[in-house]
Amino acid sequence: MKEHKKLPIVCPSCSSTLQVTSLSCGECETIVSGKFQLPGLAQLDLVEQKFIISFVKSSGSLKIMAQQLGLSYPTVRNLLDDIILKLTSNENQEI
Repeated sequence: MKEHKKLPIVCPSCSSTLQVTSLSCGECETIVSGKFQLPGLAQLDLVEQKFIISFVKSSGSLKIMAQQLGLSYPTVRNLLDDIILKLTSNENQEI
């Protein structure tokens, strides 16, 4: 099975957030170029993305997530608060 490459979100040289500069269609080979911001969720690291997916799958229940992760409710709440802060910070930088 072919492993998919992970989308890099941080520049390996200077650690700045990367921008998308082209998109292509695998079917007709159309290429769209320009400067595009990564969507907010794509700007999160892989661990944060997995947390958000688990959050949605648990219908937004931090209690269920705490049980699944083996963490206390306050710890899970703090993890969510950190992600919310990061998303809010990223949104403010885009303006």
